[in-house]
Amino acid sequence: MFEFPAAWSRRIALAVVSVFFTFAGATHFINPGFFVSIMPPWLPAHLELVYISGVFEILGGLGVLLAATRQKAGYGLIALLVAVYPANIHMTLHPELFPDLTVTALYLRLPMQFVAAWLVWWAACDEKARG
Repeated sequence: MFEFPAAWSRRIALAVVSVFFTFAGATHFINPGFFVSIMPPWLPAHLELVYISGVFEILGGLGVLLAATRQKAGYGLIALLVAVYPANIHMTLHPELFPDLTVTALYLRLPMQFVAAWLVWWAACDEKARG
């Protein structure tokens, strides 16, 4: 059930992925207003999408810990990162809407999504790295 890779680096990466996404998902329920505020206006049902993405972040964060669901959870988290990317672009294009965040922080969010996707893929999905 909780079969972990032999390599410590992948174990640590799985723990980081799990904690990050589980915590991030929980914050969608603790502070949904923030997540609603970063959504592009062209998307419908902002609050519902915040809750849905929060559920899937929690499920993915926990799913990477189970050997039976690790790979599917990893691919799901990567899909989620792709799905929320428009919110990061929206934030970067409209920094005046987010005065608490520096322009540098807004721009750093964009490449960090790719780093996060790679980390999820390497930790949970990469068949060659199994072991």
